[in-house]
Amino acid sequence: MEETKERVLALINKLPQLKKEIGKVIIGQEETIDHLLITFMANGHALLEGVPGLAKTLMIRTLAKCLDLSFRRIQFTPDLMPSDILGTEILEEDHATGKKFFKFNKGPIFANIILADEINRTPPKTQSALLEAMQEKEVTYGGKTYTLDKPFFILATQNPIEQSGTFPLPEAQLDRFLLYIRIGYPGESEEKTVLEQTTGTVTAEVSRVINGNDIIEIQNLVRQVPISDDLVEYVNKLVRATRPDNTISEYVKEWVRWGAGPRAGQAIILTAKARALLNARFAVTVDDIRHVAYPVLRHRIILNFKAESAQIQPDMVTEKLLDAIRLPMNGKA
Repeated sequence: MEETKERVLALINKLPQLKKEIGKVIIGQEETIDHLLITFMANGHALLEGVPGLAKTLMIRTLAKCLDLSFRRIQFTPDLMPSDILGTEILEEDHATGKKFFKFNKGPIFANIILADEINRTPPKTQSALLEAMQEKEVTYGGKTYTLDKPFFILATQNPIEQSGTFPLPEAQLDRFLLYIRIGYPGESEEKTVLEQTTGTVTAEVSRVINGNDIIEIQNLVRQVPISDDLVEYVNKLVRATRPDNTISEYVKEWVRWGAGPRAGQAIILTAKARALLNARFAVTVDDIRHVAYPVLRHRIILNFKAESAQIQPDMVTEKLLDAIRLPMNGKA
């Protein structure tokens, strides 16, 4: 029992070390980094959205360097084909027998961390090539199924302002992302530090902190973090309140076309557990739930045309619901 406790503490203590290493390259953006780590800890995938120049790709590359895992970048373009992601069969010859056979050459999807850069620049046909990998952690090609190595993460990026030549992600694809992370501009002092550190001759070097087995252990620990029945009920009410047919909120009835499904509730609980562990706590609080609700729900609440024309955002709906739904009596598990 004592050895187990020491192992748990050793794993949890690696998380601040990981954040420190990332901080050598990425200035500020602490909430975004926390959300990426929560994604890893909860065994999910993340979609990052931000204007050009906010270091989305650099952030993911730096995170990958701090993890002892294989990493591949896929640049999504309009002419990208599913085979460019999954792989393809090629005809080979056995030199001993002279017989010819097809051999499957694995594509870049066969890595632990996949950077799907500018994912909305490729048509839905190619985007859908990721669905099986994201959900089942498998790839099927030519009638044969190949299991992907664990842990497996897809971190996708997209630009919110350049819509020419882009293809919106289908709702089914969006729902496979655990978190939808929006990256904002850095603060004034942070941006000054960025300018100072990136225009000189010194390049920051990061060290590997966590390996694949550590991550799998942390993922198992996350599921063991307790959450009270009151908080599960709170999450259930929150998710159900996003649906116009079930909600008590007139705000939702006016602006929302489709609410979040059960996967949203699962995501809120898992990411709240991960956030608790990230902050060295072994119990979920209301604050954990309220914090993760925004990135979990913002791509699962589908607004109507009236809301879009009035510039209503999904985060506004989430905020209204968090204010409206009564908090449980006990804020801790």
